[in-house]
Amino acid sequence: MTEIRDTVILGSGCAGLTAAIYTARAGLKPLVLEGHEPGGQLSITTTVENFPGWPDGIQGPELIENMKKQAQRFGATLEMAHLHSVELGAHPIKLHSSMGEIHTRTLIVASGASARWLGLPSEQALIGHGVSSCATCDGFFFRGKEIAVVGGGDSAMEEALFLTRFATKVTLLHRRAQFRASKIMLERAVAHPNIELRTNTIVDEVLGVDEKEVKGLKLRDVKTGETDTLAISGLFLGIGHEPNAKFFAGQMDLDDEGYIKTTNNVFTTNHGEIVPGVFACGDVQDRRYRQAITAAGSGCMAALEAEKYLEERGH
Repeated sequence: MTEIRDTVILGSGCAGLTAAIYTARAGLKPLVLEGHEPGGQLSITTTVENFPGWPDGIQGPELIENMKKQAQRFGATLEMAHLHSVELGAHPIKLHSSMGEIHTRTLIVASGASARWLGLPSEQALIGHGVSSCATCDGFFFRGKEIAVVGGGDSAMEEALFLTRFATKVTLLHRRAQFRASKIMLERAVAHPNIELRTNTIVDEVLGVDEKEVKGLKLRDVKTGETDTLAISGLFLGIGHEPNAKFFAGQMDLDDEGYIKTTNNVFTTNHGEIVPGVFACGDVQDRRYRQAITAAGSGCMAALEAEKYLEERGH
């Protein structure tokens, strides 16, 4: 007979590990499925300076490792397993994973959102060394430097405008002739004296791999084919994030970008009705803030709600 667990947590970033700490301390012996990106986006981040309690900053992977040890100390089990499919309407909930079928009374979805990248080998090699997908996380490190932002929507405009607080110049690169950002956001970017907009331009290569720091970009005009080099110290991707929620389509309400819709912070719905025993937290349902501390906070909320759900049903 398959064991029925009290709670299973999908994801091992800040949200998932905080949920694991809380549910483990409550005696629920959570099983954490680490997923395709163990540790979440913090695992590819260098210095984290805005997480409370670390006045001198802490390396992202170290922060994640500390959270894992804390969760395991209280009885959480972490498995390097991947989810194949899920039956949220089953009682108990059924998960089909790389470690077999798992039955659970509650499910905490903390599967996060993956940043969209250009896919260049040089870009991937320099993530955390001058290449970033989070201006609010890393903008501070580029004070007094020249940087570039790739993208053409509101996200890119917001990143560029925010980064002018630190950088002396921000070059906004877009592959098309027209930006798809809202009129007001585009007007703000155009009007800013420290932002230069370049259209019909793509990044062919990020320079500085050997030095392990961004030195510049090799750019190409998509209309003429002409190439040139832009000297910068940092590259920010403003082309959005992909929420890891595809397994729940049809069983859970998702918004138009694929993020899980929640009510009262972490409660999930299907056609507007609460999905029993299923809670979502972190970046998979947060398209606005996407910070380590907000993810951790919602992980705490999800854990407390799961604990309350089980207690009300006598488990």
